[in-house]
Amino acid sequence: MVRPKTEEEIELLRINGQLVSRTLAEVGKIVAPGVTTLELDRVAETFIRDNGAIPSFKGFEGFPSALCISVNDVVVHGFPSDYVLKEGDIVSVDCGTLYKGYNGDSAYTFPVGEVDAETRKLLDVTKASLYKGIEAAVAGNRTGDIGHAVQSYAESFGFSVVRELEGHGLGTEMHEDPGVPNYGRQGHGTKLLEGMTICIEPMICAGGRGVYLARNGWAVHTSDHRNAAHYELTVVVRKGKAEQLSTFDFIEKDGNIKF
Repeated sequence: MVRPKTEEEIELLRINGQLVSRTLAEVGKIVAPGVTTLELDRVAETFIRDNGAIPSFKGFEGFPSALCISVNDVVVHGFPSDYVLKEGDIVSVDCGTLYKGYNGDSAYTFPVGEVDAETRKLLDVTKASLYKGIEAAVAGNRTGDIGHAVQSYAESFGFSVVRELEGHGLGTEMHEDPGVPNYGRQGHGTKLLEGMTICIEPMICAGGRGVYLARNGWAVHTSDHRNAAHYELTVVVRKGKAEQLSTFDFIEKDGNIKF
């Protein structure tokens, strides 16, 4: 059941949204060639716990880590490991927190050192498609309007949209209704009500949209092994313009990412 949140609940979600945003910025500070993805996870978990929250991904349905860390052709749900980041890699970092009974959730795809022009374009278009989706997340629209905004933008650059995975509602549970696909038809899907809190998270592929699940039952790879990018923000549906509860400002305005 879709339930709009009270302003008190939204404030708790905002606190979590700021914490996941700050955590991603801490991770971004050390993303570089020669760093293992396990080290990224360690930094995040320490930061989350030092701020009085719990890393909500750790232990969720058996997931072993604080972060989902997905490198290159891994779309989402990759495990942190001894993998050493290399120049030209891209690494999607998805972070969740639990504080005072409410959740935070956000993701950012970091370039590792210098990346080639096509990869830079994939990152830029994926992030821009997220903001296109946010523009459509207003009261009276439907989830199909969000999906259409993401899909039409990403596909106009020749990229493809993963269809097996989607965004979601957020509250006391990590995944709540409604589902928020990254493709769709305008005017279709669940109606957006003021006060609904949702995560919009485009997962965009450089090549075809086919994916497969790894043997560990978690990591989702592109079928053609070309790169995929993933960005996620939490927003509140409002009249006229959505309100962001998480932000990339801590990552980008503090100079952690070079464009």
